[in-house]
Amino acid sequence: MSRMGRFAKIGWTAGKFRLDEIASSIAPESRLIRFSPFNLFPQPKKPAAQRLRCALEELGPVFIKLGQILSTRRDLLPTDYADELAKLQDQVPAYPASTAVARIENSLGKPIDSLFASFEQQPLASASLAQVHAATLKSGQEVVVKVIRPNIKEVIKKDLALIYTIAGILERVSADARRLHLKRIVADYERTIFEELNLLLEGANTTTLRYNFANSPLLYAPKVYWDFSREDVLVLERIHGLPIADIQGLRSCGTDMRKLAERGVETFFKQVFEDNFFHADMHPGNIFVDVTDPAEPSYIAVDCAIIGHLTDQDQAYLARNISAFFDRDYAKIARLRAES
Repeated sequence: MSRMGRFAKIGWTAGKFRLDEIASSIAPESRLIRFSPFNLFPQPKKPAAQRLRCALEELGPVFIKLGQILSTRRDLLPTDYADELAKLQDQVPAYPASTAVARIENSLGKPIDSLFASFEQQPLASASLAQVHAATLKSGQEVVVKVIRPNIKEVIKKDLALIYTIAGILERVSADARRLHLKRIVADYERTIFEELNLLLEGANTTTLRYNFANSPLLYAPKVYWDFSREDVLVLERIHGLPIADIQGLRSCGTDMRKLAERGVETFFKQVFEDNFFHADMHPGNIFVDVTDPAEPSYIAVDCAIIGHLTDQDQAYLARNISAFFDRDYAKIARLRAES
């Protein structure tokens, strides 16, 4: 599809799901929205939040990833929007299992039956870039198999080219867009999303995080099975835990929520200040809780594709802000921000 064709597709999808109504609720004074050609489209029956999620799913991985990011900002979104977009974390429509099996066999060079004692056709989870299937190795070890979606690089490249064009136009006509350096933001997003497509990099990150927290009660990272892993296929130890967002489930198990919160803070400090190697995509779909012993709950981290590091200056700045926050010295926080 050409760039203009893709732009038309985005416009058609926005009209089909009447996304202009969402924009008008944010900026009701906008004359552009009020006289939008989207008014020619029929009025959908689905709630606005659901329509937004469906539109992002239809537009593909780059837009789904945007929805995932937005879903974590409950300080900015109404609850119904945040809840609906949270489904994009692991409930994106799956692609056929036969396609996943063909990709695994092509990457590993063997039939699926010779690789695994069992392989579940129904995916455990499906996200913007990959989906995950449960399997069992010949040794009896339970694993999950993460497989990159087919033809996804080409789709992402085309969408990013379009977004670069839009960002460039906005920077030419808007001082706010220039201030925000939109093209730099798109470039950073481009680097991140293509790193996520290399599952060997995710495997290396997972192994490092596992080493950093070896024998720690704070956090657990699954074992990587390197003999079965390639750039587009990653085989990991299957973990069992409750999703961090399942507050009711955690409470019903008798989880010590105070201990869980304290260990969350400890985990953050260890990753950021001690190891300087931290999971940078910790949305609720990637964090689970081991409640084998509810009095001593610990975290489980998956999907380590995006890892962060800080410079010494950034670490010091963050430490001073945290210290000022605990001291309730909000004037100092403001000064630090002004000086940065």
